[in-house]
Amino acid sequence: MSLTHQDVARIAKLARINVSDEEIAAVGNQLNNIFGLIEKMQAVNTDGIEPMAHPQDVSLRLREDIVTQTNQREAFQAIAPQVEKGLFLVPKVIE
Repeated sequence: MSLTHQDVARIAKLARINVSDEEIAAVGNQLNNIFGLIEKMQAVNTDGIEPMAHPQDVSLRLREDIVTQTNQREAFQAIAPQVEKGLFLVPKVIE
């Protein structure tokens, strides 16, 4: 796939990128190189290859799921301006 001068100008306009007439040839070459690389990658036979989430076999270290802080809801609600049935009341901001 090869992009023309008009194609590059249209893409730049759609992307709202200011590309001068002098830069269009260079940008077109860069885009054509990218499309060439994509075509090469699409030509590779990937039948029987399982997709990977990450190129390296890594796993995250997980911490134990234990409570590390005590529940302080009553203490926080004691100093709140308005509380009702265990919930904080806030002013209405959207009508």
